[in-house]
Amino acid sequence: MARMISRQLRTFPLSALTFIMLALAAPAASAADAPTHTQLAAVRISGERRISFNTNWRFHKGDAQDAEKPDFDDSQWKLLRLPHDWAIEGPFDEKLNPGTGGLPVSGTGWYRKTFLLPQSAQGHIFTIVFDGAMANSTVWLNGEELGGRPYGYSSFFFNLTPHLHFGVEKNVLAVRLAPEPDSSRWYPGAGIYRNVWLDITAPVHVAEWGTYVTTPEVSDQKAIISVKIDVRNQSEQETQIEVRHLVIDAHRELVSKSRAGTVAVSADATRTVPASLTVANPQRWDMDHPYLYTLVSEIVQRGRVIDKYRTTFGIRTIAFERDKGFLLNGKARKLHGVCLHHDLGALGAAVNRRATARELQILKAAGVNAVRTSHNPPSPELLELSDRMGLVVMDEAFDMWHIAKVPNGYSKYFDEWSERDLRDMARRDRNHPSIILWSIGNEIPEQKSADGWKEAKRLTDFFHDEDPTRPTTSAMNEWADAIRNHFADNVDIKGFNYQPMHYEQIMRDHPDWVVYGSETESCVSSRGEYHMPMVAYEKPPSHQVTSYDTVAPFWAYCPDVEFTYQDKLPNVFGEFVWTGFDYIGEPTPYWGDDDNSNNKNDWPARSSYFGFVDLAGFPKDRYYLYQSEWTTKPMVHLLPHWNWKGREGQNIPVMAYTNADEVDLLLNGKSLGRKKRFSDQWEMPVGHNVSESEKFLTKYRLLWQVAYQTGTLKAVAYTDGKPVAEQEIRTAGAPARIKLTADRSIIHADGDDLSYLTVRVEDKDGNLCPLADNLIRFNVTGAGEIAGVDNGNAATTEPFHADYRKAFKGMALLILRSHSEPGTIRVVAHSESLAQAQLIVRTTAAKE
Repeated sequence: MARMISRQLRTFPLSALTFIMLALAAPAASAADAPTHTQLAAVRISGERRISFNTNWRFHKGDAQDAEKPDFDDSQWKLLRLPHDWAIEGPFDEKLNPGTGGLPVSGTGWYRKTFLLPQSAQGHIFTIVFDGAMANSTVWLNGEELGGRPYGYSSFFFNLTPHLHFGVEKNVLAVRLAPEPDSSRWYPGAGIYRNVWLDITAPVHVAEWGTYVTTPEVSDQKAIISVKIDVRNQSEQETQIEVRHLVIDAHRELVSKSRAGTVAVSADATRTVPASLTVANPQRWDMDHPYLYTLVSEIVQRGRVIDKYRTTFGIRTIAFERDKGFLLNGKARKLHGVCLHHDLGALGAAVNRRATARELQILKAAGVNAVRTSHNPPSPELLELSDRMGLVVMDEAFDMWHIAKVPNGYSKYFDEWSERDLRDMARRDRNHPSIILWSIGNEIPEQKSADGWKEAKRLTDFFHDEDPTRPTTSAMNEWADAIRNHFADNVDIKGFNYQPMHYEQIMRDHPDWVVYGSETESCVSSRGEYHMPMVAYEKPPSHQVTSYDTVAPFWAYCPDVEFTYQDKLPNVFGEFVWTGFDYIGEPTPYWGDDDNSNNKNDWPARSSYFGFVDLAGFPKDRYYLYQSEWTTKPMVHLLPHWNWKGREGQNIPVMAYTNADEVDLLLNGKSLGRKKRFSDQWEMPVGHNVSESEKFLTKYRLLWQVAYQTGTLKAVAYTDGKPVAEQEIRTAGAPARIKLTADRSIIHADGDDLSYLTVRVEDKDGNLCPLADNLIRFNVTGAGEIAGVDNGNAATTEPFHADYRKAFKGMALLILRSHSEPGTIRVVAHSESLAQAQLIVRTTAAKE
């Protein structure tokens, strides 16, 4: 059986390989961009009709008259590889909007790519697919305008075929982007920041995003796979074809097949062809077992396969019930979710598969099982990785509708483009088993309008039309208005932002509703920063916020509040924390005056403080508070650091977060007493929106007041009287050395893979120096280069693209990117008065 499948998967019009090679063979920007024999062989073996079109682009920042014309001289433009975000290169500028990070996210940018196609390529259809371009894009091929897209988060495509040249005459693809100032409330990036693909097909083929796979019947014995496939005929005559489907399991074994009868597709038309398959003894896609199948759809003409289209899918059921909440495969699952903006820290908005995977891996280790794509359609890579890693997703369409939140936001385009953008999003994404909810919008001002429900219904109807298997939702922050104006009635599942105190009333008044926290907490903190006394809200001149995790803006609250109400109401089926990672822009509380006007005293704050992981990917203390609630593997986390020179004999608040029964705290070997989880409660400071007294009784953290003396602070966690986890913190001496640790010491030599190096400043005994801010320089040689640097400090204008970085709270980050040839990357980190560190990362050819 396996041998038969291998032979079937190789069936592909082999003549396509010739012009695929030529399309890739333009001069490369560097060794990292050059196509390799391995890459070309992968095209042949996989039989894919799609190839990457990311290499050998020319870029110019600024406008350029006549740059769309084929004979325009772009030889002096920068040669680069996509995805590309021009704004992350900086520089930071305090005159620019702090909401978008003080980075140059607006202006004009041009991209051009020149390529050749042989005469033998004629007769095929060429489609260019942009996963996203920020923003207001216009695309030309050989001087002919193809169209554009204002929404930078939308994927879109164009048929290149009518305007292509074959033979020795070159083809020139030109893209102009014109993102406007004040068009976003956070850092959007700028440029062709997502992947670009070239699809090469026969005139009759499966249309882009042309399959729809559902599982209407699932049991342990069998699953019915329902397929609808859009067959596009771009020839000039009606064509007779067959459509057949193969279902391949995770081991590449054939588990089901179907053959439709002969169908006719009219000239220049699209026909939807249904099919049904049965999979015996199916493996369910689940959070704990994210099993994936592949549907291979083949178009057959006169006995020959002329097109092949792959769709990854999962067999699973979802449901939402009043009493049980969210059910996955019939089992109630509480959502431990986070909201994520799309930037990848030092890489900016430029999509990278490894960077996205790392982000999700860090979140999963905290117990996260759900992601909300705030507040826009995500990259395809995030959805593909969520499928493979067992994360469920709320896929969100818009941050605003008609009513503007910023002067040049999506509201300018909503009337003309909202239906197209939403339908394209649904068609692109609807086969992902990870997606469980479609969100029509975030904190939409139309909640407060008497007729805002009409727009909510219109968008919900679009989603129901494209995908009736999933419910819609909206993240509603004006809960009373949304209910009174019937806005909430026109989404299927009711999401409320920052309203845990009202969950019980909402559910009592609406006994048929299913409710969850669509955005929660918004606690702010800086990794490793501790202020005393603990307060509910502060804005100290340091531009750092305490990591005792008590501080939140006026609309928000600390995690303990949400935990309390979620525990009290188990049928509130979960939450999406704002946010999992810090992100560039929105530097609350350092974002000017209360009216959000610019305030120079808040500069250089340029990133959010909301994440429970900082911008560099280093967990903050709050990360472990969520881990203590969302995981079962025994853990204990201790804070703060234990370097308090000048406070000898003074009480230091010491906290422990654990999922064990109790914790014993020891200072220099002497027990300071055991405290029991959920029994030893204390009043923590909170904002007035939670409590008139600005106090809240928490049972989720254990607190000791410890008279400071140097030495070792140790927490030992116990369950059933037995030690199950421990952590200790030692008083560090003077900074003495640098330590480098790579998250992956072997990476792919594909010009895109990354290794993340944690940089620590340690004392002579290997203890982290929690106050160190040494300037560290990096020398990188060999088969890779520096992709970015960071340290998690939300208030610095050091560049992300550099060969140096100051440590923040004793830590920094170096990101390495591979070149395209295998070899070794050698890293030397050095700093004045510190012993240097060296590290080797190997790069290897990707497996075929």
